[in-house]
Amino acid sequence: MTYYYRLGKIPRKRHTQFRQPNGCLYHEELISILGFSGVQSLLYHLRPPTQIHKILLQRSPDIPPEESGPLRPRHLRTATVAASGDAVEARVPLMLNADLCIGVARPTQSMQYWYRCADGDEVIFVHEGSGVFESQYGILRYKTGDYLVIPTGVLWRIIPDEGIEQRMLFIEACGHIEPPKRYLNSYGQFLEHSPYCERDIRPPQELITHDEEGEFEVRVKARNQITSYIYHYHPLDVVGWDGHLWPFAFNIEDFEPITGRIHQPPPVHQTFEGPGFVLCSFVPRLFDYHPLAIPAPYNHSNVDSDEVLYYARGNFMSRQGIEAASITLHPRGIPHGPHPGTYEGSIGKERTEELAVMIDTFRPLQLTKYALALEDKDYPYSWISRSEIGK
Repeated sequence: MTYYYRLGKIPRKRHTQFRQPNGCLYHEELISILGFSGVQSLLYHLRPPTQIHKILLQRSPDIPPEESGPLRPRHLRTATVAASGDAVEARVPLMLNADLCIGVARPTQSMQYWYRCADGDEVIFVHEGSGVFESQYGILRYKTGDYLVIPTGVLWRIIPDEGIEQRMLFIEACGHIEPPKRYLNSYGQFLEHSPYCERDIRPPQELITHDEEGEFEVRVKARNQITSYIYHYHPLDVVGWDGHLWPFAFNIEDFEPITGRIHQPPPVHQTFEGPGFVLCSFVPRLFDYHPLAIPAPYNHSNVDSDEVLYYARGNFMSRQGIEAASITLHPRGIPHGPHPGTYEGSIGKERTEELAVMIDTFRPLQLTKYALALEDKDYPYSWISRSEIGK
């Protein structure tokens, strides 16, 4: 993350003797990105985090790609995805490229192990649900509308609140996810014109140090496989940490929309950026206020990117036939724009209550076979006006 934070107890000086009440040293761990040149945090453990007692190949993720077909707009109705499993096992991968994987999950159980994606950072958008996000950095409660941003190197698990339905959108990146650089000054502080700032970001709030012996499982995803590691001591034995690298929550309702006299392009909604993609938040906002403004977006030929939209709530002003948890994909090479009637119909409207997450990727996305079972096959023809039907 972009600012310094600390939790628990740490020594006054880095890399110096820091002893437990029994006289043993605490074991320092540096978690850093870009070697030693990026942001980092120092964690202090009761025991070395390197004491592996058993290694098992858990499985290789099964992400079968769809067979090649004609280029077309896509609409996936993910509301019907079955609810089962935990927050990792319940994941249904829907589309991917060399930079990221996008999918949904409807977990019903707590994770009985800890998980780390070693290939890159993750973002989980909590469409519905609440619970506890637990990591070696401490406890972070999540709620509906939260983005959970998880740097690689973080051991985590999700414990949903009992009886609360959970629905999540996930993005696994092959690299690091950060706030857009144009929102930050040269010191890493959010600028005044940014649509959110440090006050909106929630770090872990409570650090619980576990000193337990037993059998504890950690699963690590790397190199297209998941490996299970068994430890004889609890992996969350951190007594304190400090630094700039830590998981956090940011709620989409805290994104302050940027509006103008005429229609503003999607970059004003940008929330995060990653390798080969950007993530944007469409939130309730006032429409354009030029006397001749057309609030609906204009037609657009996205020649360098594929556009993914996840619809969370409300009526999207430029789309028809979309429901909560719908995902649309508008690939490069085909112009996309408002559905018939919505362009003219938006004139005079003052605001929108829509809530959606957009992901623009700069490499083409490929759908998986799981996505095909959710596809609305009529969507590519939904721009034909009623007067044109039958011609």
